[in-house]
Amino acid sequence: MEIKVNFLENLRLEAKFDDFTVTADQPIRYKGDGSAPSPFDYFLASSALCAAYFVKVYCKARDIPTDDIRLSQNNIVDPENRYNQIFQIQVELPESISEKDRTGILRSIDRCTVKKVVQAGPDFKIEEVEDLDTDASIMATGITAEGHETRILGKDLPLEQTIANMTGVLEALGMKIDITSWRNIVPNVWSLNIRDAASELCFTNGKGATKESALCSALGEFIERLSCNFFYNDQYFGEELANAEFVHYPNEQWFPLTEDDSIPTGLLDDYCLEIYNPDGELNGSNLIDTNSGNVERGICALPYQRQSDGETVWFPSNLMENLFLSNGMSAGNNLFEAKVQCLSEIFERAVKRQIIEQEIVLPDVPEAVLAKYPGIQAGIKGLEDQGFPVLVKDASLGGQFPVMCVTLMNPRTGGVFASFGAHPSFEVALERSLTELLQGRSFEGLNDVPKPTFNSHAVTEPNNFVEHFIDSTGVISWRFFSDKAEYEFVEWDFSGSNEEECNSLMAICEALGKEVYVATFEDFATDSYQTAACRILVPDYSEVYPVEDLVWDNTNKAIYFREDILNLHRLEDEQLAELVERLEESEEDNYTEIKTLIGIEFDENTVWGQLTVLELKILIYLALEQFEEALELVESFLQYNDNTVERGMFYQAMSAALEILLSDELELEDFSYNLCRMFGDEVMSAVVGTINGDLRFYGLTPTSMKLEGLDKHLRLIESYKKLHKARGARWVE
Repeated sequence: MEIKVNFLENLRLEAKFDDFTVTADQPIRYKGDGSAPSPFDYFLASSALCAAYFVKVYCKARDIPTDDIRLSQNNIVDPENRYNQIFQIQVELPESISEKDRTGILRSIDRCTVKKVVQAGPDFKIEEVEDLDTDASIMATGITAEGHETRILGKDLPLEQTIANMTGVLEALGMKIDITSWRNIVPNVWSLNIRDAASELCFTNGKGATKESALCSALGEFIERLSCNFFYNDQYFGEELANAEFVHYPNEQWFPLTEDDSIPTGLLDDYCLEIYNPDGELNGSNLIDTNSGNVERGICALPYQRQSDGETVWFPSNLMENLFLSNGMSAGNNLFEAKVQCLSEIFERAVKRQIIEQEIVLPDVPEAVLAKYPGIQAGIKGLEDQGFPVLVKDASLGGQFPVMCVTLMNPRTGGVFASFGAHPSFEVALERSLTELLQGRSFEGLNDVPKPTFNSHAVTEPNNFVEHFIDSTGVISWRFFSDKAEYEFVEWDFSGSNEEECNSLMAICEALGKEVYVATFEDFATDSYQTAACRILVPDYSEVYPVEDLVWDNTNKAIYFREDILNLHRLEDEQLAELVERLEESEEDNYTEIKTLIGIEFDENTVWGQLTVLELKILIYLALEQFEEALELVESFLQYNDNTVERGMFYQAMSAALEILLSDELELEDFSYNLCRMFGDEVMSAVVGTINGDLRFYGLTPTSMKLEGLDKHLRLIESYKKLHKARGARWVE
């Protein structure tokens, strides 16, 4: 994590990271103003807070109340060496807590991250740089390309060189990459999280059998998502980029909207139109991209090569951002390597979906076959030693597809977690299934996996597949655990050179009767560091969301609300009435977050960051003095909305005030004294000010289409501008 420090007046300092600002000062006796804790005070507090966090996590997982638990920390300083200190953490536990949980709570404190970092003795690297914003070297990992050559199946270069190449590409873009976490909870299973230090919304996870392969995986995923604009999916780019020479890629093409709103000639081909517009319900306006929201410009489309004949087909960027998520994206040392990964991922998701929805019973992998892969066996044993039974299944459906499955059972909770992996190599597919199972997870995290079900509807409903795609936490059928497999085990093998593997996987698509479309991206390669990225679409096979979403749940609905919502404080009453009417007519779920609806990343610690459609309607009705409509929605808010305690108290007070206001027999001033005693002067002042019209949209700071004050979103856009600039420069060359 990058923390940027600003020098304020006197000895005051300001540290900024993510959406947070921390101010530090020095006591007056040290020439400071005593306006804030000192940096060392924050360090001491971090240890106590971290210890308390682990206590909270332990208790929350076991429904143990923490109301009567008390924790304190004292630092005992060695009089002969003030840098030698003992941090004494004491916990007071109520008698109601069992001896087992008392021991568990104390052990949980021992896992405190701050404590472990201090005990390990962090190294400090202090250096001068020419420009903080352009110094983009990845944090030290102990991995170097010099003198080492670690080769794994599927990679045409050693891992060390692959990491150096990908890091070089990111450095050339001016991106700093932070490694925020490593995990290695069982042998031969590594995972990590990396992110753009300047924009926390740009992050990826990596997994592998070694530290090097996991880092390589994370960097590859980061570059693929940069190349395919996935980090910026559904987000508003702002007016400058919306009107730039190009919005997404220099080779994009814009198709003006037609008078009858039909799909413009030249978009998609007949094969795709039959899939995406079978009943003629899809309109051109459904395909305007939400990133630019530029209706006057029309539909932005990108060129894809149809693999059956090499012809170029123009795909609307809107279609891809609505249906495919990240499925079918990859980066590699060369294009064939990237294509193999793309197609492997597509088969993994498609076969997984088929198995889950059809409740297919898979054959076990024989122990004699597993014995060929001792590293994988060691990882499985590590899980089983921790009390998690593991099933290893052949998911190739009789040798048709290069897919494997590893399923974990949690006897403590009754939950199960089915993880799939794919690659032309049997070994690599099996390894990916195992590493995917534990990517970014602790043993405690495995307590959250869902229970299996005999309810076929719960298994087959579309959102279950979306959950499986996002983090594999969808439900699976109990039938999956039957001993009566529907296919024979096959020790399949599709491996060869990357080119041969690519051809084999393409042949499977052809045998299925599927057209394949490929876009390649080599925008970020440099003379020193080469890498290739691509995106593959297999219509009617690799979509994540249902095709109907293009008409009924398209992300470009943001266009119809974004400007008015961002200009909320400037709207006249007539415009507010029109906005709330549109919200009602849209039948948008009341609990949809406004940031999702309009594609703007607000600071999640603000009212904007937690604002829902329901609360926005309430605030508009209050501004319009439509108090009966407001009261009805306030009651819904109080019953179902999960918001901050402070926000809940405001609406509880508002509910009481509106009930009094709408009564023919009651007067608000008769209750003001006790309402203030109940809710506090500040809250009641906001309630009364809102009702009498002196205060509009309580808690929402003014903004506009210029996005002023929306630092989190602006950091994301600045990240995208680095790509935009690089693409423009390369295209000119």
